[in-house]
Amino acid sequence: MNSLHKLLKSGLLISLFILVSCQEKGKHVFILSGQSNMVRMNPKLSFTPKLEAEFGKENIIVVKDAMGAQPISRWYKNWKSPKGDLANITGDLYDRLMTKVSDSIKNQQIASITFIWMQGERDARMEFASVYEESLLGIYQQLSTDLNRSDINFIIGRLSDFDMENKKWPHWTKIRDIQEKVGNSNSNFKWVNTDDLNTGLDNNGKEVTDDLHLSAEGYKILGTRFAEESINLINKKE
Repeated sequence: MNSLHKLLKSGLLISLFILVSCQEKGKHVFILSGQSNMVRMNPKLSFTPKLEAEFGKENIIVVKDAMGAQPISRWYKNWKSPKGDLANITGDLYDRLMTKVSDSIKNQQIASITFIWMQGERDARMEFASVYEESLLGIYQQLSTDLNRSDINFIIGRLSDFDMENKKWPHWTKIRDIQEKVGNSNSNFKWVNTDDLNTGLDNNGKEVTDDLHLSAEGYKILGTRFAEESINLINKKE
């Protein structure tokens, strides 16, 4: 009996070791969402290749779902206006995103999850800065709950220097400040600078300067920056 017990115990330990090893060698998931500047960023140009070089093509899953000109209420389900009013639609784009995520990670062993967010222009224009921080953290909490993870990485693309005088989008700098604040608030969070990415030739070959949208080269650089910060956050935990 003692020999059998030892064998069973040894077998159990081996099984646990294999399970932990599988978890450590699981896939790294990257969830990208937001509005137009995320729509226009093609992950295949610079984001995905850099991650593949770091972790191996077979070890990453990239899920992107974004829609231009949308406020954060389309993702945050408990959103309310500064006056306490409810939006006509809340959380529908989040649900659409999560459907894609669920399909992509089904039956997969997951090592890490990184959420990458590029949005805020619409909320700056609609003067919703006072509820933006709560909304931003609310989306992160939705993800953490729905994916049952307390260690999700969160990377925020901070609004560019398009309207630093708040002439066209009254809450532009306020949203920027909130994004930076949230990005600095947690060891699993980061924010990425985009101030130098909105001058040059756009995706249509038109010359732009400090534009609302990034240049064609700017999107490639943004993808690289998102990938670099993702790698840093993941490797820091290993």
